[in-house]
Amino acid sequence: MEAYTSFASVYDTFMDNIPYEDWADYLKELLTEYDIKDGLVLDLGCGTGNMTELLAASGYDMIGIDNAEEMLDIAMEKRAASGHDILYLLQDMREFELYGTVKAIVSICDSINYITEEEDLLEVFRLANNYLDPKGVFIFDFNTVYKYSEIMGNQTIAEDREDCSFIWDNYYYEDEQINEYELSLFIKEKDSDLYRKYQETHFQKAYDLKTIQRLVTESGLEYITAYDAFTRNAPTEKSERIYVIAREQGK
Repeated sequence: MEAYTSFASVYDTFMDNIPYEDWADYLKELLTEYDIKDGLVLDLGCGTGNMTELLAASGYDMIGIDNAEEMLDIAMEKRAASGHDILYLLQDMREFELYGTVKAIVSICDSINYITEEEDLLEVFRLANNYLDPKGVFIFDFNTVYKYSEIMGNQTIAEDREDCSFIWDNYYYEDEQINEYELSLFIKEKDSDLYRKYQETHFQKAYDLKTIQRLVTESGLEYITAYDAFTRNAPTEKSERIYVIAREQGK
C-alpha cells in the first residue's frame, strides 16, 4: 500500500495542530542568517505545500518536489487560490532533477526519515549538493531515535473528526531502527452518511546525528551545525526533532 494516497485528502485536517507559521518563521530566520533572503528555494518533500506557500508569501521563488501525486494535487489547489508562482514537480527525492541550481534547499516534517536506506539518503545529500548554488544552504529536520523508541514506538494514536477519523498504530523495530505506521482511515463519503475505510502503511528510519553528520560529509556538503528543533540549542539525548544546516562547498 502506497503512503499518502488516501491520507492526502485528509492530511491537512489532521495536521491542523501543526504551527506551520511558527515553523516558517524559524526556517526564515535560519535562511536569513546565511544571507538567503530571496531567490530560488527548493522545498524537498513538500507534501500539500503548506511550508512552500508560506515561504512563497515571504518572497522566495519556490519549487516543491514530492513523490505523492495526491499530495501535489492539493498543493496545486492551494497555489491556484493564492496565486503564488510555485513550480511543483512529481519526483522521488532520491533521484530528483532540477533545471538549474537554487540558493537553498529545505526539507521539513521529517521527510528525511522516509529515506530508510543510508545509501539512498547519501544520494539525496549528493543531489542537494549538486543543485545548490556555490555556498548554497541545505536545511532539513529529522526525527530522532529517542522520539521513535521512547515517544512514538509501539503506541496507538486515534483521532475522530466530524467527517473523518484515523487509527494510527506504531511499531518500532529497534534492531533495524525502523518505525512502521499502520494507518486506518475512515472518510465520510460525499453527500452520504456512510464512511469508507482506507488503509496505508508508512515506514520511517530513525537516524542519529552522528550518522547524519557522516552522510552529509560523504556527500560533499559541508556540515555546519545542528539545533534542537525551533531553538538555537545544541541537540541532547532527549531531542525529538533536530534541524541540520549544511552548505555547498565547491563541486
